[in-house]
Amino acid sequence: MNKTELSKWIKRQARELGFDACGISRADFLEAEAPVLERWLKKGLHGKMDYMANHFDKRLDPRKLMEGAKSVLVFLYNYYPEENLPEKDNYILSKYAYGTDYHFVIKDKLKKLISQIQEKVGEIHARAFVDSAPVLERAWAQRAGLGWIGKNANFIVPKAGSFFFLAEIICDLGLEYDQPKVTDLCGACRNCIDACPTAAIVAPGQIDARRCISYLTIELREAIPEIFKGQFNDRIFGCDICQDVCPWNRFAKAHKEPAFQPHPKLKTMKKMGWENLSEEDFSIIFKKSAVKRTKYSGLMRNVQFGKLTAR
Repeated sequence: MNKTELSKWIKRQARELGFDACGISRADFLEAEAPVLERWLKKGLHGKMDYMANHFDKRLDPRKLMEGAKSVLVFLYNYYPEENLPEKDNYILSKYAYGTDYHFVIKDKLKKLISQIQEKVGEIHARAFVDSAPVLERAWAQRAGLGWIGKNANFIVPKAGSFFFLAEIICDLGLEYDQPKVTDLCGACRNCIDACPTAAIVAPGQIDARRCISYLTIELREAIPEIFKGQFNDRIFGCDICQDVCPWNRFAKAHKEPAFQPHPKLKTMKKMGWENLSEEDFSIIFKKSAVKRTKYSGLMRNVQFGKLTAR
C-alpha cells in the first residue's frame, strides 16, 4: 500500500470510528506560529495557565515531542447538541461539557485507530493527543486543510462551524499530506468580538485569557475578580457566546455520540437546584464529566458569583 492509498484508508477508518474529518500534515516546525505564541506569552495573556509557557520548543515542533515523528494526523469530532440544556432561570454550562468528558471518548477511538493502522502496516511509533500535551492543535488542523482559526480563536470548519473537538495522532509514518484550503473566511464580520461580554477578544484571533469566561470559570483557581460581576450572563462552566453568534455555526448539525448526551438531572435543573447542589449530587451528575475539572468547590464558587451578580 503506497502513501496515497494508506492515507485514504486511514481517513476512511477515522470516519468509521465516528470522526467527522481527518487531515494529515508533515511533522515540521511551526515557523509562523512561533513569534505569535511568544508575544502572547510575553504579554501575560495566558493568565495563571503557567503550563502554556512550558515546553515552548515542543509546542512548535512535534519532532521534539516524539522522536522520529513524520506526520501529524488531525481529527474533528462534532459535539454540537441536538438541543441546548434549558437556559431560562438557569445557570449555563458550555455545550462541550454536557455529557461524558471528551478526553475519554476520543482517546479510546484514537487508540483503536492506532491499533488498526498497526494491523495494516506493522509496528509503528505513534502517540495520541486529546488536548493533553503541548500540541498547537488549531495550527495543525489549519495546516491539514480542515479549516481556519477565526477571530474568536476557535477553529472553524467551512460550512460546518466550530463546535468540534480537535485531536491528533503523531506518528513515524510518511503519508500523503493535505494542504491548507482556506486562510480566513471571517471577512469583515466581528460578531464574536462585539458579543464577548468581558471584551476578551483583544485582537482578531487573540484572546486575553484573564478576561475570558471559560478561563475564569474553569482554569482560574482563586476568587473571580469583582470587575466581572454582571458580565457572565449566568455562565458557570465555560462559555459559548463567541461561537453562538458566529454565522458559520448556522451550518452546525447535531452530533451522533451517545456519550455526549447530558445527565437526565441536568435537563430539569434550575438556579435554585444549582445553588443547593450537594457534593454528593455533584459526584453523581458529573461522574465522567469535564465539569469535574473545576471540582465541586470551583463550580460552587462560580454559582455563588452568578448568584451575587443576579442580586
